[in-house]
Order: sequence, then structure tokens, then C-alpha cells
Amino acid sequence: MPFSESFDVLIVGAGHAGCEAAAASARMGLRTALFTLNMDLIAQMSCNPAIGGVAKGHLVREVDALGGIMGEVADACGIQFRLLNTSRGPAVWSPRAQCDKALYRVEMRKKLESIPNLFIKQAEVVDLLIDHEGIGSRAEGLESEGLLDPKPYTLNPRITGVLLRDGRRISAHAVIVTTGTFLNGLIHCGEQQYTAGRSGEPASVLLGENLKKLGLRECRLKTGTPPRLDGRTIDWSKFEEQPGDSDPTPFSFRSLQTLTDNGQRTTDNAPTWTPPLPQISCNIAMTTPETLRLIRENVHRSPMYTGQIEGVGPRYCPSIEDKVVRFPDKTSHQFFLEPEGLSTHEVYINGMSTSLPMEVQTQIVHSIPGLENAEMLRPGYAIEYDAIDPTELDRTLRVKKFTGLYLAGQINGTSGYEEAACQGLMAGINAALFARATKEVSSRPDPERAQRAEGEVERPLYFAGANSATNFVASTFTLDRTEAYTGILIDDLISKGTDEPYRMFTSRAEFRLHLRIDNADQRLTPHGRALGLIDDHAFAAFEAKQSRLTALQALLESTRLTDADVLTLKCHLDRSAEREVERPAVYEDVNPASLSSIPHPLSCAVRGDLFAQLLKRPSITIEQLLPALLPRLEANEIFSPWTSVLAFSKPYALTPIPSFIRNELKTVETQIKFAGYLAQQQKSMARLRADEARAIPAAFDYAACSGLSREMVEKLTRVRPSTLGQASRIAGVTPAAVSLIQCFLEIHKRKAHQIQRAESRVA
Repeated sequence: MPFSESFDVLIVGAGHAGCEAAAASARMGLRTALFTLNMDLIAQMSCNPAIGGVAKGHLVREVDALGGIMGEVADACGIQFRLLNTSRGPAVWSPRAQCDKALYRVEMRKKLESIPNLFIKQAEVVDLLIDHEGIGSRAEGLESEGLLDPKPYTLNPRITGVLLRDGRRISAHAVIVTTGTFLNGLIHCGEQQYTAGRSGEPASVLLGENLKKLGLRECRLKTGTPPRLDGRTIDWSKFEEQPGDSDPTPFSFRSLQTLTDNGQRTTDNAPTWTPPLPQISCNIAMTTPETLRLIRENVHRSPMYTGQIEGVGPRYCPSIEDKVVRFPDKTSHQFFLEPEGLSTHEVYINGMSTSLPMEVQTQIVHSIPGLENAEMLRPGYAIEYDAIDPTELDRTLRVKKFTGLYLAGQINGTSGYEEAACQGLMAGINAALFARATKEVSSRPDPERAQRAEGEVERPLYFAGANSATNFVASTFTLDRTEAYTGILIDDLISKGTDEPYRMFTSRAEFRLHLRIDNADQRLTPHGRALGLIDDHAFAAFEAKQSRLTALQALLESTRLTDADVLTLKCHLDRSAEREVERPAVYEDVNPASLSSIPHPLSCAVRGDLFAQLLKRPSITIEQLLPALLPRLEANEIFSPWTSVLAFSKPYALTPIPSFIRNELKTVETQIKFAGYLAQQQKSMARLRADEARAIPAAFDYAACSGLSREMVEKLTRVRPSTLGQASRIAGVTPAAVSLIQCFLEIHKRKAHQIQRAESRVA
């Protein structure tokens, strides 16, 4: 088959998933092409111009810790930064940034164009090129367990490239499809409907129809967006102002590193960070009885309730008309006015997603005090699109029925930029690993090459299975539920599927005290380094930070208070009580006056107590211990990034602690204060890992397991779980069924060992 161009990895779609996939693949050394319908709309923020939020901020932190780029771009474009849920425990703290929408895509494109091996192409992909013949191989490990008849099997069809609308054929070892809402996208605004991927952009109809020919299970989903207003026509005085944090926390761990004159990162001196853009405030508003009346009187014109929309919408981000219908007892609903950038007057109404007719949307907007004269720049709308049932994928996000085909983002049934980005990163890593292994096999000497007829086309080798002279197992990179929210998201998708747009929540994590935003680098950066996604300077900064945290924890757990320490802490406590001290953002909800009658725990500090023992008390924070700790920190060079910034304006009176120091201190405080809970979670995580270590062969016959119901056999055969742990999380599969599968696995394994021993005796 003649090809116009050849690449190692191709990515279809340049949304948030596509950008992460392309960046990861190219930085791993693979020749990568990113295809998009419009190069000026790379990483377009189609809906809310914000990154992060509850649980979503965890995903961004994990993407950054692995070497992804979303966090760095968000930090460069953020116009308001907030750390959410700070009145609760550290497990649910989540960063969020309001971004300059136009600048975000400019910065993302700039970032991508700076990566070697990455080529951005403007073209429409209309089909995948598939080799249906397959190549014989043998399954790794299945023969030894007696679970597969020892004979060659035919591989799944392999993807060899893509077909463009202009007729060009582009070859690749692996293809990643990240089409977002563009597959057969259909926009609804009242009674009006038209095909589009986003408002004003064409849908991918040809590719959508051709993907249906692959025989994959599909679903139809729906999402929506609110109207946008002209900020010059809003009476801002009538709304409650919502400013950002005075000392913001960045998304990227690498944002804390300074740059030298030649552009290289350095970890010299203390890392500091200030948002590069001016910071703005958002505003809070509420609906009125008139707003609700207008919605109730016109809800029959909403496509959601006329039957015009067939797709299922997100349960946790409903439209305003859906809120009014589902919660009739509520007298008002909150929403936020969020500027879309510094160079535009466009304002996003967060919380007012709608598909009502345009004239009704205008009336609803004008019913809000302060918006009586607001001009609507763009109406809200709902969009339906095709998605693939994610149970068709394995843990690497590869389509199980094909070799070399990966899916990421909203095509897998998720919602949100952050959910898309983490999938794109994982798909990009695994596609790159597969392509690299494929290239290595293709470059091996072929003894039959000399015997080929002259002019015969040499076919590239694509194999899977056991490592031998003729085939290979491409290495993969996966994360489980104990390692990252990313692992939870992927496991939920491939095990349970989804009948609505999937959104990440902290409640989905069994071990969320372990999966915090502050230790995302500790959990994942070593993986990113091993994959080649973390450079030397970033890894040096990571190692320096981990050394500081380890040294501080050892100091707290081995140092006892002296008489001087007790005096220092009590003097600091007395001075703090005399005057109001500016508190960190994480303690804004604490009212000092309400605690005046309660003895402070530090007043009970006595000589001989370990600092760690004091810190275990719920009401004591590590900031309160700093006056006594500071001399010890200054004596150790490893803490110089902290001590060079910390300053005492008066004896025992600590000035506000910069956020980057406070966040590192909080990591150690959490490890000590919640040590018992973390130890319990480690035991639970070990049990889960044990289940995940018990692999289920891909060819396992569930119908042969007597005792499994027909429903369970159908579900297990459809999902094809790779481990017992994954099988246990499939909806409808009981613990008894998992135990039964485990018994059959043990029986087959014993039979296989008996056969092997018999054969060895005969030999």
C-alpha cells in the first residue's frame, strides 16, 4: 500500500487528550503527527475557561507529575488561582485556575511546537487503514497455565495508518483517536439543530461513520454549554465578588523552578512563583423566582424534554432547566460570572448550561439582578456525539479487538478537560511504547529477506505474544487504583463502562488520603523519569524536595523539646494572642475569638515531648512549631530553600509563610498526623494489589465455569477483565463469582503443572 508520509504514532484530534498524547509520544523519541481540523483551535477550551477543581485538580497534578504539559500551560495562562476544600482534610484539597481562554490555546500550541519529533498537521482524517490478515503467534504464559490450546492463533487486525479526506494515506505503527465531541456531533438550541463538532466548527461525520464499521459497541452522549455575556453590559456592583488566593498554589511542580539566562531550569536558591498574568475576581449570583418561572413555562421547548435529544447527559453537571425540573423544592440556584480572558469582555455563566431557545435564554439572563441589560454574545447549546463503550479497551486504552489502536478523551465517555488530558497522556505513553517495540522488531535481520522475489514489497512486522525470535511483547505502562486518580478513572471505564459522561470525584477513590495533590510527584515522577518525560533539572528539583521532606520528618520524629523550645512556643503563642496574625488560606474558616476560652494545646507542651507527638494533636499545625524548629532548620543546608525565605519580623512572630513552603510542610504534617490511617490504607492497598496480581488469561472460557449465572458470563465475556481485581469491580459480578473464577484458575494451573511434570519424566 503506497503511503504519502510515514510516522511512528498518529493522533487524530488536537483537544486536551490529543495534545497530551502527542507531547508524550514525541518526547519519548517517536516521530509523531498530530492531525487537527484547525491549527488555530488547538486545545480549545470549548466550555468553561478553567482548569482543575475538586478531584479534577488531582488529575492535573498527576499529569504534571508524570511529565505532561497541562499544568504548565494552565500556570502560564491563569488569571485566578484558588485552592478548594481547604476547610476540610488534605485528601480533598484541589487546585483550580481560571484561565485566559485565547491565551491557553496559544501557549499550548507554542509548547507543542517546541517539542522535537512532533509535527502538527491540518487535515481531516476520514478513515483508519487496517490490515485484516494478522500474523500467527503464540500467547504468552497461557500454555504454561494450561488455559489455552497450544497452537498458533490469529492476531487481531492491525492498524497501519489513516486516510485523509484529500486521499493521502499516512502510515503509522500506532494511532490514537481523540475526537472529543466531533464524531457525528449534533448541536441543539431550542427547536433548532445542526451538525457540528462545536459551535461554528464542522463535525467528523465521515470518520464517525467509518468507525462504526469496526464493530465496536457505541453509545450516544450529550453535554452542554451556557450562554456568554458582554461584561461591559453587566452591573457588577450587584454581585458578590469572589477573589482568588493571595498566595496561589500552581498546578505544575516545575513552575516553582526558576530559569537561567539560557532558558535552563535551575534549583539554585529558593524556588518562588508568582502568576505571570494579572489576577481577576469572579462573581457569585443567584437565580430569582422570575428565572424559575421562565424556565418552568418553557421547559417543554427544551430538546431534552421534547425527545429531540437521544443522548444521555452528565448527571453531575445538569443544565439549568434540568436542575429546576429535578429539584422543584429549591427556590434558587447559584451560578458564577467568570471572565474568559484579560483581552476580552466575554463572560462565561458557570452553572447556567442550557439548550432552551435563544429568546428564552435572553429572558432568563435578564431576570437576574445586575444582568437586566446584559448583551448575550453566544447562546448556550447542547451537543450530542458518538462515543465508544470503554469496556472495549484494555488498561493501556488500546482497543482490544485491534492491534495499534488507542482511544482517549470524550470518545471514551468522559467529560472534562482534565479527564481527557490524563487519558491522552496514558494513551500517548503506551502507543509510543508499542511503536518503539514494533520498530525494534522490524529492524531485526530477516533470514528470508534474501529469498524474496525481486520487487516484492517487504511487510513490516507487527507481533504480539511471547518474546521469541519472531515476536515480542511490547512493554506497557499502567496505573492501578492504589497509585493515582488516573488509574481509578481508567479502571472505572474499562471495568464498568459508562452510560453517561464520566466525571471524576474524590469519592471514587478508596485511598484518597494516600492520593493527595501534594504527593502526586512522589507517587508518579519516578515513572515519568523512567519513561523519559522528566528532564534532568526537573528530576533534580524533585529529588531535592523529597530529601527535604524526609529530613524534616526524621527531625520531627527524633527531636525532643528543650526548655528553650517550650519557652519559645509559649512566647509565640502569647504574642499571637495579643495581636491578629494573618493566617494562611487553609485556615480562613477558623475564628480566633471563638477559641479564646479554650486552652491552646501548645500551652501544654512540656520538656521531653517529641515534636512529632505534638504534631499528632488535631489542633496543632506544623506552622505553629516553626519558631522552635527554625534554628534546627537553619543548621542544615538541606533546608536552605525554606530558611532563605522564612523571616521573623519580631521575636516569636512569624510572618506569613509562602505557599510553596507551606505546601511542603503540610506533606510532612499529613504523613505524621494521619500515620495510623495511612498504615491501614497501606494494608488495604496490599490486598488490592494481590488481587490485581492474579491475572486472568484473555482466552479464559467463563462459560466453562459451572456456577456462574448467564448474566455474569455475558458481562465477563464482554469486558474480559485482565485480573481478578478488575473482575470484582464489574457491575453485577459478586464476590462469590470472583472466588469461583479464582478456583478454576487454580485448578487449570495445577493441571498444567501436572502435565509439565509428566512430560519432563517422559523426556
